[in-house]
Amino acid sequence: MALVPYEETTELGLQKFHKPLATFSFANHTIQIRQDWRHLGVAAVVWDAAIVLSTYLEMGAVELRGRSAVELGAGTGLVGIVAALLALKSSMKPWLVHCLLFFSGAHVTITDRKVALEFLKSNVQANLPPHIQPKTVVKELTWGQNLGSFSPGEFDLILGADIIYLEETFTDLLQTLEHLGSNHSVILLACRIRYERDNNFLAMLERQFTVRKVHYDPEKDVHIYEAQKRNQKEDL
Repeated sequence: MALVPYEETTELGLQKFHKPLATFSFANHTIQIRQDWRHLGVAAVVWDAAIVLSTYLEMGAVELRGRSAVELGAGTGLVGIVAALLALKSSMKPWLVHCLLFFSGAHVTITDRKVALEFLKSNVQANLPPHIQPKTVVKELTWGQNLGSFSPGEFDLILGADIIYLEETFTDLLQTLEHLGSNHSVILLACRIRYERDNNFLAMLERQFTVRKVHYDPEKDVHIYEAQKRNQKEDL
């Protein structure tokens, strides 16, 4: 689950979390994300890190088409939805796209804990065209616990927005990143550095991965870090 602190800075800042719908435009699509702060809290609202990471993906910073991608702690699913639209988009007719997707390796997996899956699935289904949905999977993943349902090194691209927060999850998150990625996989983590423990996680990450900051949004104060397993780094 997208685990982030809730800081009530201003009443205006709080209002956006209570809106039932948040609307965005990515990949030539209007995306309407349902929010449910009252029942699911931090997992059911769109945080700035998700917007910044989605924008970064749309900029074409990494190649998505033909690649396998996974979003961790997806929450509302915005990043995974944008990744799916970008990875599987085409100007061709939907029926032809469907045929090509059937034979391609492109797929996007959007994950969170069991309690958030139905909410997440509803946003994914509402925002992806029918010809893209067969290559997009919503799947349960609790970091460090049910990794056996995923093949080692299964994904080319691993995405996470505002998932660095609870210190007790850091070891499980690192184990999950290690399991899901290969020596050629790229990890993109978007976050706001709020506390010293956030820097502590980055230090832990650097022991197992080569890490560099690739983007910073000064307006939203969000950093994006790219990580790859050490020794055999290769651009995606």
